[in-house]
Amino acid sequence: MHTKIKLGFLGGGSNSLIGVLHKIASYMYDDYELIGGIFNTDLGKNKESAERIGLDQKRVYQDLDAMIAEEIKLPVDKRIQAVSVLTPNNLHFSMAKKLLENGFHVICEKPLTTTYIEALELDKIAKISQKVFAVTYTYTGYPMVRQMRQMIRSGSLGNIQKIDVQYYQGWINPFIHDLKKRAEVWRLDPERSGISCCLGDIGSHAFQMTEYITGLKVGKVLADLNYLYEDNRMDVDGTVLFRTVKGVKGVIRASQIATGEENNFTVQVYGDRAGIRWEQENPNYLYFLEEGKPRQVLKPGHIYNSDLSLEAVKLPPGHPEGIFDAMANIYRGAAKAIKNESYDEGEFPSINDGLRGMDFIEKSVLSHKKGNIWVDLN
Repeated sequence: MHTKIKLGFLGGGSNSLIGVLHKIASYMYDDYELIGGIFNTDLGKNKESAERIGLDQKRVYQDLDAMIAEEIKLPVDKRIQAVSVLTPNNLHFSMAKKLLENGFHVICEKPLTTTYIEALELDKIAKISQKVFAVTYTYTGYPMVRQMRQMIRSGSLGNIQKIDVQYYQGWINPFIHDLKKRAEVWRLDPERSGISCCLGDIGSHAFQMTEYITGLKVGKVLADLNYLYEDNRMDVDGTVLFRTVKGVKGVIRASQIATGEENNFTVQVYGDRAGIRWEQENPNYLYFLEEGKPRQVLKPGHIYNSDLSLEAVKLPPGHPEGIFDAMANIYRGAAKAIKNESYDEGEFPSINDGLRGMDFIEKSVLSHKKGNIWVDLN
């Protein structure tokens, strides 16, 4: 008999895009059942969100301490097993720490924490608890990203010569130029977001994607960040040069003031035999480039793709797979781990990805503040 994992949410109320994304993703493979949690700090909105989903109001809690206390009273087969942490960045550490210490698996939004020291502590707690900890770098769930990973790691490109990752958005433009509006954006508040806005939000995706697909560990970074205004405390744009431990050079370009851009996340890797390119806004097309040959376009669902890619496909070839599907593939991978089933390490980003991401963010900000110097990552 198929047993669903009992899931709880922290954050992700009815008006939250991230909440809708995680809810649909968790349902997609029938691995989870959302049964309770805390959806909003406002008690009325909290209950309203749960009512819209159709949850038992007894499983809707006022705060995390109450939720943990009540859930652990229940028989093991009735209580929440895994919790998705969908709150602003500053709450990730304290919430995930309590959950791990009380025996819950954790699925956490990125960035993992607001400081590298917190991330280190959380990593230690996770190892002691032996609970599954997934960090939702969503784009690793796309079938063609997983295909790209397998092709690069199997040597299809030859020796890697250059890595170029760009993530351009323009969504902060309506807020950044007005001091009053700027104050209303939590990502521009260091107390809630951490030391970085742009790199913490989208640059961290670019960094994690670099290591995920290539298998190369970034060894040092040199960053030049843009705050746009002297009275703005958070970066909204930046360029980071990096060198991997093996000496491969690359660049990460991230911006939230790229006027007119929506979610332009583009990944390009070039080897001495071939190159490869993937664009998040057209995620079903993977371009394979060879000197003197026609450009090849690979698409999901075909038998020429790797097992890791095919495992992430839910539709026949020619039917678009989107961001809900990508997030669902991460949830599916975490479910396999929770159920002690075999899984590929590429099926979901781990707490180590979150730890590496925090190191990247802090070292990039340090590089900028020190006058654009090279800084080593741990």
